[in-house]
Amino acid sequence: MKILLLLLFLPLMIDAQTPNKKLAAEVKAEFLHAWNGYKQYAWAHDDLKPLSKTYHDWYPQPLLMTPVDSLDTMIIMGLDDEAAATKQYILDHLSFDKDIDVQNFEITIRLLGGLLTNYQLTGDKRFLNLAEDLGNRLLPVFNSPTGLPYRYVNLKTGKVSKPVSNPAETGTLLIEFGTLSKLTGKPIFYDRAKRALVETYNRRSKIGLVGEWINVETGTWTNTDSHISGAIDSYYEYLLKCSLLFDDPDCKRMWNDSIAAINKYLADEQPDSELWYGHADMNTGARRATTYGALDAFFPAVLALSGDLKRAKRLQDSSFRMWNEAGIEPEEFDYGARKIISPGYPLRPEIVESTYYLYRYTKDPKYLLMGEKLWRDFVKYCRTDVGYAALKNVETKEKSDSMQSFLFAETFKYFYLLFSPPQTLDFGKVIFNTEAHPIRRF
Repeated sequence: MKILLLLLFLPLMIDAQTPNKKLAAEVKAEFLHAWNGYKQYAWAHDDLKPLSKTYHDWYPQPLLMTPVDSLDTMIIMGLDDEAAATKQYILDHLSFDKDIDVQNFEITIRLLGGLLTNYQLTGDKRFLNLAEDLGNRLLPVFNSPTGLPYRYVNLKTGKVSKPVSNPAETGTLLIEFGTLSKLTGKPIFYDRAKRALVETYNRRSKIGLVGEWINVETGTWTNTDSHISGAIDSYYEYLLKCSLLFDDPDCKRMWNDSIAAINKYLADEQPDSELWYGHADMNTGARRATTYGALDAFFPAVLALSGDLKRAKRLQDSSFRMWNEAGIEPEEFDYGARKIISPGYPLRPEIVESTYYLYRYTKDPKYLLMGEKLWRDFVKYCRTDVGYAALKNVETKEKSDSMQSFLFAETFKYFYLLFSPPQTLDFGKVIFNTEAHPIRRF
């Protein structure tokens, strides 16, 4: 609490236009530390396991998750030699002609999004060709009676599976599929992903909320818990971002309707003027839980992007309070009871993302200091001799043998952009997908 109060009332002693170049250099060095660990112990596989110094693949055959997710961050950081070698390896070895069942959502945000950004950054059409091949292999997910996508699809046969999905997985596809349409001139990708987004929205309740799980074949909700956390979070993110990226008026209308319901039923004013967002029943709006977590911490960025800086700043302060409960944020926190209820930390980026957005919009040095606190804690508790490890428990700081690719795509990228000069990336000309791959606005 003392740290938070210091930040809240800090005199403007720092030039708000002057980023922290020393910290940016530290982030770049730590990116290379983790990347070199991946290269040494997990090259050609999806993820490094940093404690056992082995590798993890998502499926029976690897899909180069870490190289594809990492490349645009290397380019942004100016790591030209590493970027050139990684680019060539991806183009020489990545193939989607594999008889494996993959999760459409994760493949879309990580690989399809990564390939599209890498095409825009390099101009190498081979990335676009790979993206189009992947997009075609994912299209069968939309062949449900409702147009809502199945969760899994076989990349070779097109066979789909797992019809019970969630708004995040049905509604977090249009940035990637829509961009693929714009770049290839083939409208099918935009049309299918947008229909899925609209069909999710059309199944909102009378009070404007969506639930957590839905059957894509029947359109029936199987869980009516409503919130902004995992399984719903990026659905709301994409309503707003697609309205901006594609100037899509339908997405703008759906966002405006949705944020009104979110602020009415999910926003939770607490004592001492704290603002949180909790859980409610999608049909009645009745409060179900006072829980907020690491995934929810993306929402200040979305609020800031929408122009609601007042709520964005208040919610960011709450996220930072959650972080400081144990010196690093838990997966889930009960803000009513002030108790950590899910103590893991998988190296998530969302609070860093929101710090970056708020600094870019306000130029308030408070957010540079907040970012430095996040960075110091992150390095202190998660660094290993070959990379970075997730935490099993933020209270004990026990590490877990996991280092997912989003560490490179998101966590390091947002830290670097926060501390770097504004010209490092033209914030106003891109929209980040939910994996932090920047797409140029159309």
